[in-house]
Amino acid sequence: MVKKNEGKHIPQRVVSRLAMYYRVLSQLDQGGVERISSRELGEMMGITPSQIRQDLSYFGEFGQQGYGYKVSYLQQEISKILGLEKQHTMILIGVGNLGRAIASYTNFRNRGFDLVGAFDIRDEVIGKKLGELEIKPMSELRSLLKENRVDIGVITVPATQAQQVADILVEEGIKGIWNFAPLKLEVPAGVIVEHVHISDSLFALSFRLREIWE
Repeated sequence: MVKKNEGKHIPQRVVSRLAMYYRVLSQLDQGGVERISSRELGEMMGITPSQIRQDLSYFGEFGQQGYGYKVSYLQQEISKILGLEKQHTMILIGVGNLGRAIASYTNFRNRGFDLVGAFDIRDEVIGKKLGELEIKPMSELRSLLKENRVDIGVITVPATQAQQVADILVEEGIKGIWNFAPLKLEVPAGVIVEHVHISDSLFALSFRLREIWE
């Protein structure tokens, strides 16, 4: 049972692990696994059982001593914690290779994230199809945001253009930004930005390879 956090601050690292728990539990549920212990779940994820129990304790009690966790129930509860039971609408700004890859990932829609618009400044892509969507010019971005409820703006433009795009999104009431541009965006309080630095993960992999080779 999910409980209110009574004003507790949930560390970002806990939120990140919740997303990992949800992904792994979804795979287990699809595979027909009914129960799992914190030890087994920890072994699958490279996390200690005590860390799993500590993370989940922010939100309630989900398992039984000696019986572990019911997979489908824990998956559903974490889904609620992450807000995945709600439908979220998204727009994409920047339809290059990365933007197209994100837009083509069907699991977003399956998880309740619906892409409702795609925008670019390049004449050669404007008017073309991105799945079921027609790519629109940036000049039409504000009107779409005024006429439709949009929860999340996905930014996949070059760093030189990212802040300008973010400013437009904020001015038109967007509260969530998923930023793939290599730039830390400046936004007012009340706007949430999730920065995704793909190179950071690659550099971390390089470091770990270096440890093996030396």
